Amino acid sequence: MLRCLVVDDNPFFLRVARCLLEHQGVAVVGVAFDSTEALRLAGQLRPDVVLVDIDLGGECGLVLAGLLQSGAGPAPLPVILISSHAEEDYTDLIEASPAVGFLSKTALSGDAIRTVLAGTRDHRRPGPVSEPPGR
Repeated sequence: MLRCLVVDDNPFFLRVARCLLEHQGVAVVGVAFDSTEALRLAGQLRPDVVLVDIDLGGECGLVLAGLLQSGAGPAPLPVILISSHAEEDYTDLIEASPAVGFLSKTALSGDAIRTVLAGTRDHRRPGPVSEPPGR
């Protein structure tokens, strides 16, 4: 089962995302509201993927993505950026980030996460993915 950490400053979204993903075969092993908690949980839980909101209130999810990559131990953790904003609002920033992809919060699903991760395992260039195939 895919193990996931979700980082978002919106408690309602965290509850909804956890419920949705767990019903779709993704184990949400932790949730974090900020970078400090996210880094602690990532090191402690070693999830298979970390979903990071680009806008974490007073913090930047893009910076957190870099921290998760550089301080993730022997193997960097795959980070998928998420946002309620359109991918086009952040295209250059997403492409410059170490994240393996992007998902709109409205497109978030277990299958969409697996699709992004499969793309990186297939040796495709990591990059933004705003919608799962067929959307």
